[in-house]
Formats: sequence, C-alpha cells, structure tokens
Amino acid sequence: MLVKQPSILKQILPVKTMKLHNIIFETLAVGPLEVNCYIIGSKKDNTAIVIDAGGNPKEILSLLKKHNLTLQFIMNTHAHFDHVGGVRPLQDITGAEFLLHQEDIPLLNYLNDQTSAFGLPRISAPKIDRHLKDNEEILIGNETIQVIHTPGHSPGSVCFLIGNAVFTGDTLFAGSIGRTDLYGGSYTKIINSIKTRLFILDDQTVVYPGHGEPTTIGEEKQHNPVFQL
Repeated sequence: MLVKQPSILKQILPVKTMKLHNIIFETLAVGPLEVNCYIIGSKKDNTAIVIDAGGNPKEILSLLKKHNLTLQFIMNTHAHFDHVGGVRPLQDITGAEFLLHQEDIPLLNYLNDQTSAFGLPRISAPKIDRHLKDNEEILIGNETIQVIHTPGHSPGSVCFLIGNAVFTGDTLFAGSIGRTDLYGGSYTKIINSIKTRLFILDDQTVVYPGHGEPTTIGEEKQHNPVFQL
C-alpha cells in the first residue's frame, strides 16, 4: 500500500467550522490510511490535546511547536492500528497521557496482526494512562470536552463533543458510517449509537470524522443513505 505524505485538510464549506474563539485548531491527515488527526489547543494556558494520533508524530510535534502548545492528553476515539500508530512516540517525547475507553484495550493486543494484514510495518503499542468514561468531561483551558460512548465500530468507540463540534472517529462519516465487520463490531450497535447519542445533538453541530471531509449532524440525518431506508 502506498504511504501518502500528510496534508493539512481544507474545509470546503465555511459553515463547517468549530466556533470557539479561545481554541487553536489544526487538522492533519496522518499515516498510510490518512486518518484525520486533530490538534485542539487552549489560548488561555497553551495546553493541548491530540485526537487520534495515527502516525507522523514529527508533523504533529511541529504543529504543537508552531503554536507554542504543551501536549497534555492524547485521546483516541478507538484503538484500530491506523488511529494509534503515532501515539507511543508522542508519549515518549512529550510525556502526555494516553486516554482510551477500556473496552478497546483488547484491540491493542493485536495491533501488529492488523498492520501485517495490510502489509505495513510494525508499530509500538501505546501505554494507557487513563480510561475514558461515558459522559466524562475533560478540560482544556476554559473549554469542556465531553466523552460520548458510541460502540459499534469497535466496543470502546467514543466521540468527543466540544462546543459546536463533535469528533466521531470511525463511527459517523459524511455520507457513511464505520465498518462493523472487524473485531467487536456490531451494525446494530453502531446504528443505535448514532441515532441515540449523535443525532440528538443540534443539527448545526459540525462533525469531524476519522477520515474524509467534515459534515454536520443535520446533513447526515437528512442525507446519509444509511438512514434513508
């Protein structure tokens, strides 16, 4: 598989932006499967989180340095190999804590079975510092990040709600949903998670997925073909 270089994603529609004045926000496509890695920093105290550090730790560190940010937490929506490939190097360099839902711990035990299936190099398993819990709130500066447990793509899949934006990992995409044929996946659960945990959010909530372009909750409720049957 061709490994593409990371690229800053361009958001096509102006409406699809996170509206928080005290937040620094960067998006980087990382790793061989081009995972959307999100950097969220506080202008108040220059602390930051990274969501889904799937690879390219040097590029992530460069963006943190650009904004003079200190990495506090590395938070993952789930533990598939393409979303955790850069976590351990970031841990080792910055000392930041790695946060993951406990139901995805088994996925870390066969990370390199996953990479070998894709013909990709081995990666180092991250060390979990703390388990994410449903409805837990994590502070970055003055902003609150709410954890939403959304099982289906994996048992411990979570989304992160901050302001008018939700980071959905591989649960919900623009025009699609995450696959459910991998270990611990469940079509019934992912549909239930989206309907009962995500579609209850305001229609203007911006959806930042684990792959591809951003969308909104309203657009997916109205136009996502999975929910038009």
